[in-house]
Amino acid sequence: MAKQITPEVGRAHWAKTRNLMFTTLGVWAFFSFFIHFFAIPMNALVLFGFPLGYYMAAQGSLIIFVLLIFWFCSKQNQIDEEFGVAED
Repeated sequence: MAKQITPEVGRAHWAKTRNLMFTTLGVWAFFSFFIHFFAIPMNALVLFGFPLGYYMAAQGSLIIFVLLIFWFCSKQNQIDEEFGVAED
Protein backbone atom coordinates (compact mmCIF):
# COMPACT_ATOMS: atom_id res chain seq x y z
CA MET A 1 0.00 0.00 0.00
CA ALA A 2 1.30 3.45 -0.87
CA LYS A 3 2.45 5.70 1.95
CA GLN A 4 0.32 8.78 2.44
CA ILE A 5 2.22 12.06 2.07
CA THR A 6 1.14 15.64 2.51
CA PRO A 7 0.31 17.76 -0.53
CA GLU A 8 3.36 19.97 0.11
CA VAL A 9 5.69 16.97 0.12
CA GLY A 10 3.93 15.64 -2.98
CA ARG A 11 4.50 18.92 -4.82
CA ALA A 12 8.17 19.02 -3.79
CA HIS A 13 8.61 15.39 -4.90
CA TRP A 14 6.94 16.12 -8.23
CA ALA A 15 9.10 19.23 -8.76
CA LYS A 16 12.30 17.22 -8.36
CA THR A 17 10.92 14.37 -10.48
CA ARG A 18 9.86 16.81 -13.20
CA ASN A 19 13.32 18.44 -13.26
CA LEU A 20 14.94 15.01 -13.54
CA MET A 21 12.55 14.07 -16.34
CA PHE A 22 13.30 17.25 -18.33
CA THR A 23 17.04 16.79 -17.84
CA THR A 24 16.77 13.21 -19.05
CA LEU A 25 14.69 14.26 -22.05
CA GLY A 26 17.25 16.95 -22.87
CA VAL A 27 20.11 14.45 -22.87
CA TRP A 28 18.01 12.00 -24.88
CA ALA A 29 17.11 14.69 -27.46
CA PHE A 30 20.74 15.77 -27.75
CA PHE A 31 21.96 12.26 -28.52
CA SER A 32 18.92 11.41 -30.66
CA PHE A 33 18.86 14.46 -32.91
CA PHE A 34 21.66 16.97 -32.37
CA ILE A 35 24.54 14.50 -32.69
CA HIS A 36 23.06 13.09 -35.91
CA PHE A 37 22.78 16.53 -37.51
CA PHE A 38 26.57 16.74 -37.39
CA ALA A 39 27.35 13.17 -38.42
CA ILE A 40 28.95 14.13 -41.74
CA PRO A 41 31.39 16.70 -40.28
CA MET A 42 32.23 14.25 -37.46
CA ASN A 43 33.18 11.59 -40.04
CA ALA A 44 36.52 13.36 -40.43
CA LEU A 45 37.51 11.87 -37.05
CA VAL A 46 38.10 8.13 -36.80
CA LEU A 47 37.31 6.12 -33.64
CA PHE A 48 38.13 2.40 -33.44
CA GLY A 49 38.53 2.32 -37.21
CA PHE A 50 35.08 3.80 -37.89
CA PRO A 51 34.20 7.39 -38.75
CA LEU A 52 33.00 9.16 -35.59
CA GLY A 53 29.69 10.19 -37.18
CA TYR A 54 28.90 6.58 -38.07
CA TYR A 55 30.01 5.35 -34.64
CA MET A 56 27.83 7.89 -32.80
CA ALA A 57 24.82 7.12 -34.98
CA ALA A 58 25.16 3.33 -34.90
CA GLN A 59 26.60 2.61 -31.45
CA GLY A 60 27.35 5.71 -29.42
CA SER A 61 23.78 6.89 -29.05
CA LEU A 62 22.59 3.44 -28.06
CA ILE A 63 25.25 3.16 -25.38
CA ILE A 64 24.28 6.59 -24.04
CA PHE A 65 20.60 5.58 -23.97
CA VAL A 66 21.31 2.47 -21.88
CA LEU A 67 23.50 4.48 -19.49
CA LEU A 68 20.80 7.15 -19.32
CA ILE A 69 18.20 4.57 -18.23
CA PHE A 70 20.38 3.37 -15.36
CA TRP A 71 21.27 6.95 -14.34
CA PHE A 72 17.61 8.00 -14.40
CA CYS A 73 16.54 5.01 -12.27
CA SER A 74 19.28 5.71 -9.73
CA LYS A 75 18.41 9.40 -9.45
CA GLN A 76 14.67 8.72 -9.24
CA ASN A 77 15.28 6.20 -6.47
CA GLN A 78 17.31 8.82 -4.57
CA ILE A 79 14.45 11.30 -4.92
CA ASP A 80 11.93 8.71 -3.76
CA GLU A 81 14.06 7.84 -0.73
CA GLU A 82 14.48 11.53 0.12
CA PHE A 83 10.71 11.99 0.27
CA GLY A 84 10.00 8.64 1.91
CA VAL A 85 8.10 7.06 -0.98
CA ALA A 86 10.73 4.57 -2.15
CA GLU A 87 9.78 1.00 -2.89
CA ASP A 88 11.22 -1.76 -0.72
